[in-house]
Amino acid sequence: MRQRIAVVGGGPGGLAFARVLHRHGRPVTVLERDPAPDARPLGGTLDLSRELGQLALDKAGLLAEFQTLSRPEGQAMRILDTDGTVLRDWRPRPGDRANPEIDRGQLRDLLLGPLDVQWGRRVTRVTPGTRDGVLVHFADGRQETFDLVVGADGAWSATRPAVSSVRPHYTGVTTVETSLDDVDTRHPGLARLIGDGSLAVYGVNRALVAQRNSGGHVKVYAQFRAEPDWHAHLDLADVEAVRSGLLALFEGWAAPALDLLRHGPAFVHRPLHVLPVSHTWAHVPGVTLLGDAAHLMPPLGAGANLAMLEGAELAESIATGPGDPDQAVRAFEERMWARAGRWAKITAAGLERLVSPDPAGALALFDQVQPS
Repeated sequence: MRQRIAVVGGGPGGLAFARVLHRHGRPVTVLERDPAPDARPLGGTLDLSRELGQLALDKAGLLAEFQTLSRPEGQAMRILDTDGTVLRDWRPRPGDRANPEIDRGQLRDLLLGPLDVQWGRRVTRVTPGTRDGVLVHFADGRQETFDLVVGADGAWSATRPAVSSVRPHYTGVTTVETSLDDVDTRHPGLARLIGDGSLAVYGVNRALVAQRNSGGHVKVYAQFRAEPDWHAHLDLADVEAVRSGLLALFEGWAAPALDLLRHGPAFVHRPLHVLPVSHTWAHVPGVTLLGDAAHLMPPLGAGANLAMLEGAELAESIATGPGDPDQAVRAFEERMWARAGRWAKITAAGLERLVSPDPAGALALFDQVQPS
């Protein structure tokens, strides 16, 4: 009998898992809470590294299509001082495809392909160890049983409590996100300043980052250290009140940097949470986790890459490995914990340097990662 396998979450990690299983002819049920693929904006752009995300796509047979869609020019990075002085202006060499960018929506469409996703299936709880297998509970009151449930359902995973009681904790850093549309036509000065990739400005305990997406769309992120209730005096639904609060927070910065905030049509509050660096759990037959559900980290380029490779590796092990699939899951967890632990330490240290009392630390970090 073939195993009944479900993956909770239709993000990059869950879809990579499902797509590799599909490539090997193994059935899998994808349970996604969004009611439809286009139900909400999927966020900004992702850089997929050759050793992680691109390797996952190769295992799924999608690397060539990714190379057609991706934007290697998006690897460019410009760093400004708060007075507008250009401190670094790095551009990739011709043919450099180490970390090309792709919009999240394009990546989801690429991974979806022929997969049969069950949309609008919000999982509320997962109960392992029942007589018939692992019981999945849905928000509409229905239940369904599987032999293996893979939780790829993100930071606030409904699957995680089946294996771990640990919950994410606040890092002390908050991000407020906005965006600019049709930037080359509507804001040509900012378009030239941002260039083909990303722009970052680092100050004392705060930063502004702008990332170019495809189609003239730019995501802007204001990052700063604050208490969890920093917005108590603000109505986060009041766009102009949030804008005024952010402009006050970045007062004195160069006009072009502040223009990134002045033109945003809406703001989204995203406090940064993480799981403990060494998060592991006692193996539970029939349930496992990957991606943010397993090892939530600061958003410094590792999360989606790790999730995709984990999904692809787990699926490949299940599809091609001999014997009990639970052995493949146990071996996968050990590999995932070791690799994710290393990256969790790197990203935690990176966040400390990027949003810190000493902005020179951010510049030094860039020089370590991307030397001139």
